Amino acid sequence: MSKNEARVIVALDYPNASSAWSLIDQLEPSMCRLKIGKEMFTRLGPDFVRQVIDKGFDVFLDLKYHDIPNTVAAACEAAADLGVWMMNVHASGGRKMMETAMNRLQQRESRPLLIAVTILTSLSQDEIAEIGYPGSAQDNVLRLARLAQQSGLDGVVCSPKEAAALRMQLGNDFQLITPGVRPATASLDDQTRVMTPADAIAAGSSYLVVGRPITAADDPMAALSAISAEIA
Repeated sequence: MSKNEARVIVALDYPNASSAWSLIDQLEPSMCRLKIGKEMFTRLGPDFVRQVIDKGFDVFLDLKYHDIPNTVAAACEAAADLGVWMMNVHASGGRKMMETAMNRLQQRESRPLLIAVTILTSLSQDEIAEIGYPGSAQDNVLRLARLAQQSGLDGVVCSPKEAAALRMQLGNDFQLITPGVRPATASLDDQTRVMTPADAIAAGSSYLVVGRPITAADDPMAALSAISAEIA
């Protein structure tokens, strides 16, 4: 487990390594963690993850595993071998998938956090209904978050709009990782259920995933510092 107390996770969403390193070299590892998602991992592979960790950053490997239980457990073990701080699976993969993955990680002397994705923050209510989920976004997030907690996972990814309800229902030890966080002056981009950093923390978020408000800023470190000061 990391001793880093930073609550901001900066999303590295770049098409190439040079752009990513340009940002990474401007950031202070003690003030943030870094999220590496599908595009960068597919383009640059495990070596890039190791290099970022070697620079002193905690890495959230955001690959959202969703497959049969043994396949997901093996993938989680491989991610743990890289030294990542946190990884995720889709809660909709079911109880057995999540339990099998966590059981595999618990065999290690120390393990990364394992969290579950509930409902993607980009989905509108109409889109949630279109894919066949009855009820509101919050109804579905709570149902899947309860399943993740019952399966032994450390927390979930959720919208900050659902954080207060989840915190009330699932207790203070369950980790809530929230994308869809935007300073009041920032554009919404492709997120639909958003909240400011201070409001997200007040609602119960454990960690905030922030992308373009930091990565597209003229001075990324200054933007990070401003968000950190706001939530402090």
